[in-house]
Amino acid sequence: MRSAVPPPADGGGGGGAETVLLTPGPLTTRPETRAAMDRDWGSRDPAFIELTAQVRRRLLALANAGEGFTCVPMQGSGTFAVEAQLGTLVPRDGRLLILVNGAYGRRMTEICRRAGRAYSVLETGETEPPERAAALAGRLADEPDITDVALVHCETTTGILNPLADLAAAVSEAGRRLHVDAMSSFGGIPIDLARLPVTSLAASANKCLEGAPGVGFVLARTEHLAACADNAHAVSLDLHGQWAGLEANGQWRFTPPTHVLAALDRALDALDDEGGVAGRFARYWENCRTLVDGMRGLGFETLLEDAVQAPIIVTFRAPADPAWHFQTFYDRLAERGFVIYPGKLAQVESFRVGCIGAFRADTMARFVAATEGVLSEMGVASGGSAL
Repeated sequence: MRSAVPPPADGGGGGGAETVLLTPGPLTTRPETRAAMDRDWGSRDPAFIELTAQVRRRLLALANAGEGFTCVPMQGSGTFAVEAQLGTLVPRDGRLLILVNGAYGRRMTEICRRAGRAYSVLETGETEPPERAAALAGRLADEPDITDVALVHCETTTGILNPLADLAAAVSEAGRRLHVDAMSSFGGIPIDLARLPVTSLAASANKCLEGAPGVGFVLARTEHLAACADNAHAVSLDLHGQWAGLEANGQWRFTPPTHVLAALDRALDALDDEGGVAGRFARYWENCRTLVDGMRGLGFETLLEDAVQAPIIVTFRAPADPAWHFQTFYDRLAERGFVIYPGKLAQVESFRVGCIGAFRADTMARFVAATEGVLSEMGVASGGSAL
């Protein structure tokens, strides 16, 4: 169903060059998505209640989630949704095995520590996917007290895509529940919950859905969520309480992000117009290929092998040239209208460039040209790195 938000009287839009956010969220949004926030909503008005219900249905449909799933939106960033997910759906007397190969897997361990949930960690290097199915199955067999497993689908620390289907099968065969942080993949990489044995999946409006920051959501198996009353460690992060309220009267328990939800609904229209997740996946891959080919042409090296690179964000090793200085590089790119991310690795100096957002490959080609100009200004001979 199309957006319930009426277009602005002037048709929206806006002219002039804008800064391109080559980051993994917040990211560059469409003018019509921003224009959808140019209206106030009463949180208890029937129109907003219907808007909430509509967005919930649309998000479930994106993941091909059938009647056995429900969608629970949550105020806040994606981490709020993940904390609600783990704090509500992992039993107080359970034990969570967290697959870690980056900062966001490690963040899950901090969530569990603060929430008082017992957990174990299966960690691999940041450039390697988590243990393959056989190794994971062995770990689950060795630790029968593990009730749940959690993993990050696309770890934006590096841009690595973890093998969700293989790992989900291993968890299911061991009789455990799987919880997925799909923050940086949902809407941009196909996920089929009708085929994947996943108990819950958390994501956010401001990543591949290309909405505004401020709302996350969890897709959860209804039967399991219904059994989790009073399990949450926090009042505002009680996923069951939020779901129960929405099911009872369609209302959020606390003040909802009304404008952000309207923007998400409009952003979902754009996703439909693009051909759904498959269409967006193709565009992101074109962005990624243009970026990687162009940067390699300047001498830069990607941190990851192509086989595990997701079309979401790419990590590049910093040049070995003594004239290189990241902050100068960042500032001069920003002057040209491009915002990137610093690296998130302790062992390797690097920087990251996002491939997601409301732009196409021609923008990536302009970014590569801008990078070449900045390197010349800085006196950096090439992007070649010291290994």
